[in-house]
Amino acid sequence: MEKAMATFSASTVTTILLLAASTLYIQGVEGSIGVNYGTVANNLPPPAQVAHFLLESTIVNRVRLFDASTEMLRAFAHTGIAVTVTVTNDQIPHLTNIGFAQEWLKSNVQPHVRTTNIVRILVGNEVISTANKLLIASLVPAMQTLHAALVGASLDRRIKISTPHSLGILSSSSPPSGGKFRQGYDTHVLKPLLSFLRATNSPFMINPYPFFGSSPETLDYALFRTSSGVFDENTNLSYTNMLDAQLDAVFSAMKLLGFSDIEIAISETGWPSLGDSSQVGVDAESAAQYNRNLMQHVTSGAGTPLMPNRTFETYIFALFNEDLKPGPTCERNFGLFLPDMTPVYDIGILRSTVAAANKFHHATYISAKSSIPTNPSLVPSDCTGADLEALQRNIDHLCGLEMQYCTPIQEAGECFLPMVRVHAAFSMNACYQGTGKNDFDCDFETGEISNVDPSMSLSFCTHDNTPTQAHTPLLFLIETLLQEFAISSPFQAASIEGIGACSGLFAMKKRIGSED
Repeated sequence: MEKAMATFSASTVTTILLLAASTLYIQGVEGSIGVNYGTVANNLPPPAQVAHFLLESTIVNRVRLFDASTEMLRAFAHTGIAVTVTVTNDQIPHLTNIGFAQEWLKSNVQPHVRTTNIVRILVGNEVISTANKLLIASLVPAMQTLHAALVGASLDRRIKISTPHSLGILSSSSPPSGGKFRQGYDTHVLKPLLSFLRATNSPFMINPYPFFGSSPETLDYALFRTSSGVFDENTNLSYTNMLDAQLDAVFSAMKLLGFSDIEIAISETGWPSLGDSSQVGVDAESAAQYNRNLMQHVTSGAGTPLMPNRTFETYIFALFNEDLKPGPTCERNFGLFLPDMTPVYDIGILRSTVAAANKFHHATYISAKSSIPTNPSLVPSDCTGADLEALQRNIDHLCGLEMQYCTPIQEAGECFLPMVRVHAAFSMNACYQGTGKNDFDCDFETGEISNVDPSMSLSFCTHDNTPTQAHTPLLFLIETLLQEFAISSPFQAASIEGIGACSGLFAMKKRIGSED
């Protein structure tokens, strides 16, 4: 079967690469769902384990970090997950110096760009809301200087710069069409900031929280439930949810300054699952409802009344409950997951196989051993390796033993992909499942028992021949073809922001290893 790979011509590889590139372009970055990965806690799992969990067990393909931690960036290496890093507020005044900006980039970003998909740097967080005159005055110059450093490092097309804002930058937000930025900040800070974002093709990032704007009377409106809504008499437009009203207020303020063409991204929004007795709607059901409806809304393409027919890049706050955060109870309970990575509530971001595993913990599988070591605490230990000839012998044996173990991986079969390791993973597991999970009936030196569904690792089909979309077969095939013909991968240095779509490719390449 490996010989079949050699029959692919260079033009075939080129055609497939062009198809993949068009797929990445179509998917883009808008409408994608990310998470804010905060770490103000003393009970969180190691970053490498978190990165693996996000890649293998969720549909999340973007993550926002609140610093530029080396440990964090190494954890997300080879995952393809789009990573946003942050320059902390205290470093902003220093970034106005080009030498400091270059050194910051050299120390915090450049060592990781070959392996980690860093797509954005945020300069500070809600800087204008701090009311710190030095920070505010330094914000735009710091962004400009850091961009100059990116240009000098030839990273400006791959990595964009922005800064998140709270709704406190608005002096008026009701009705939505009357949204205005605070006087003084509008012309002296926000106008030059918006000019910078336009020049660098970066989004204006906002942290809207309907939770903090809700009351017992507006709770349904804030949670996307059926309500009387809000009618804007200036535009004759009706609002059915508070998030749309908040976004359109920001849009109106931007339009007033002449920047209605700049995209808006949601850098933070969420809902707590627990709070103080004086707060309304602080329960898991409300949190699940908000975040589930949020995901559906921002990715639907409906847009808002003033921004119709568009989607919004959105980051849910937060990935974990953070037990050391100060303030009211709700501040420590915005997380989607507990520290052991079990969901606080279900909003549909777990992959289907993982969601099922929450109910059935004891399913076992047999999988082909990989030549690439992995962390035995996360996946089955498979460090001994398995050569392709041995795996091919297993395939031949099983196909002669029972065609049911082999039919789906024949040409035109549901699970056909001309790769020895992929076909071995399927056929060996089919044998194990078909013999009542008796390992003595399928005693392969090249296999081992695992509690991880092989559809999440080596094979594109489960043992019952059901194709899985856990990873992208096309991109995986492309990378294998590139290896076969010794062609440098365009994904290693691509400036396409949509490279997050390659997350499955990198993960599978890491586990399966070289087929040479």
